[in-house]
Amino acid sequence: MARSVRIVSVNVNGIRAAVRKGMIEWLDASGADILALQEVRATAEQLAEAVPGWQIVNDEALQKGRAGVAILSRLPGVQTRTHLGPEPLDSSGRWIETDFDIDGETLTVVSAYVHSGEVDTPKQEAKWLFLDAMERRLAELSAERELAVVMGDLNVGHRELDIKNWKGNRKNAGFLPRERAYFDRFFGPSGAEVEGVDGSTGPGLGWVDIGRRHAGDVDGPYTWWSMRGKAFDTDTGWRIDYHVATPALAERVTDYRVDRAASWDARWSDHAPVIADYTLGRS
Repeated sequence: MARSVRIVSVNVNGIRAAVRKGMIEWLDASGADILALQEVRATAEQLAEAVPGWQIVNDEALQKGRAGVAILSRLPGVQTRTHLGPEPLDSSGRWIETDFDIDGETLTVVSAYVHSGEVDTPKQEAKWLFLDAMERRLAELSAERELAVVMGDLNVGHRELDIKNWKGNRKNAGFLPRERAYFDRFFGPSGAEVEGVDGSTGPGLGWVDIGRRHAGDVDGPYTWWSMRGKAFDTDTGWRIDYHVATPALAERVTDYRVDRAASWDARWSDHAPVIADYTLGRS
């Protein structure tokens, strides 16, 4: 029987710190069925202790205390994968896929944490490699699965609408034309030749940006604000946290929202949870 499934993504900026600041109270009230986490920065044992009572799969970064992704659910996953691509790709703690059987339908959920990057440094080279691998995997995944959603802190503002101060960030990682061109292809019509904002061309993959489809052509709604200064109070943010869905799954969305904290001091992360409700299960 078809039912509503609430799927949430959030960069927790360290799960143990988030829990100390009130994340569990938020989580208990959220109604989440599946939760994709990024920047967990904890071992599997520490994560299980921080959020008890959930089915958990995770992938830790090789470097202790860095990155880390996880998927929490009220349902056991059928299969989990963490391999994204060959060396020298740095994807440890940055990509995890889980298949769920929801009332006879298979749903693939991905928690992704793209490198933040830094122009003209090895950090940006690592980001290019990751985005290349992500583009390949999105093409494969849409061919394999009718129902799939890739969520997480993707560390790229796709359009000018996605960053409050976009003019001042045109030469900075997170809003570079080459980065944004990947997203032009991700969301371009499937199979069509897509010209990116940087002038490059490539085939569109046909995925759907649920946040932009729901909000329309408006500023934001932003999902990340610096902890410094008055960025949160003035809503000087970036929309870098996404639900990226296959077309068939995008048609199942019944609600979407960014759960922005009521005030600066009520935040338990510098990112806000991104929440969408999907109708799943064979009717």
